[in-house]
Amino acid sequence: MKIIVPMAGRGSRLRPHTLTVPKPLIPVAGKPIVHRLVSDIAKVLGEPIDEVAFILGDPAFFGDDVVESLLQLAKSLGAKGSIYRQDEPLGTGHAIMSAKDSLSGPAVIAYADTLIRADFDLDRSADSVIWVKQVGHPEAYGVVKLSDDNEIVELVEKPKEFVSDLAVIGIYYFKDVGVLKKELQHVLDHDITHGGEYQINDGIKRMMEKGMKFVPGKVNEWMDCGNKDVTVETNQRMLGFLEKDGENLIADSVKKENANIIEPCFIGEHVVIKNSTIGPYVSIGSGTVVENATIKNSLIQGNSKITNANLDNAMIGNHVVFDGNFETISIGDYSVLE
Repeated sequence: MKIIVPMAGRGSRLRPHTLTVPKPLIPVAGKPIVHRLVSDIAKVLGEPIDEVAFILGDPAFFGDDVVESLLQLAKSLGAKGSIYRQDEPLGTGHAIMSAKDSLSGPAVIAYADTLIRADFDLDRSADSVIWVKQVGHPEAYGVVKLSDDNEIVELVEKPKEFVSDLAVIGIYYFKDVGVLKKELQHVLDHDITHGGEYQINDGIKRMMEKGMKFVPGKVNEWMDCGNKDVTVETNQRMLGFLEKDGENLIADSVKKENANIIEPCFIGEHVVIKNSTIGPYVSIGSGTVVENATIKNSLIQGNSKITNANLDNAMIGNHVVFDGNFETISIGDYSVLE
């Protein structure tokens, strides 16, 4: 089994945090989004992963440190790591075809801006599984239309009239991803675009037209990391899940002085907390110092210094110095507020 991970986008909706760190590498509940996504997919698949192929963008942004991090992630799963580049942002289908040398055999394609909680078995009789989640406002999503025997017969993007409430979450299984490769090559060769972009859906639709069987897979939880508010919410939900799983979320090297920690919280290595109340639902990255602060429902990255703060629904980047009484903020890396 292979896992193909398109992650070339720059995450503009999560700025300023993504000005210096690619969105898939921003930690949520103590682990980068893409690391958590790939590890969770490998866990629920329950079979050996042969290769993890990552599709990155501009090398100036997705540099050597990013590549090394991703190769180590693949290695931790006992898999070969492959790195591809999408030179231009020309859509989901174009991104996948940037990794065409790895498009063979059974594979899962997963876009690296979402997290899931799931427990599923693959339908081996199907040519493809498209994972979906029931949503309250399907007109805002791409959705699947099902036949009476629960097969996917159509993909509809942001339907104006009700088609179904099962939204496509961006994770797909293909019994032979080489078939998708063939159909996407046709899409590229015939310049089939939407808004100037080549889309995975056009390859999938060609597979459907040829009678291939697509079925829905359902996840228990689908968590977005598209902007600051939903990323903070995802951090909160993930901490709750990890606490139920019995994971140890607070490093032994944390130094506390007159500190009250209300769990669940993730607190990284060598964090210092003085005269503060932390939690619930707070993640603090390694090397950060917190003093004279009350923080809840927030996500703070590494090597920052937070003092005299009362924070709720906050997201603070790396190497930030913050001293103040602002309550709802979003601060990027290397910022200073005093």
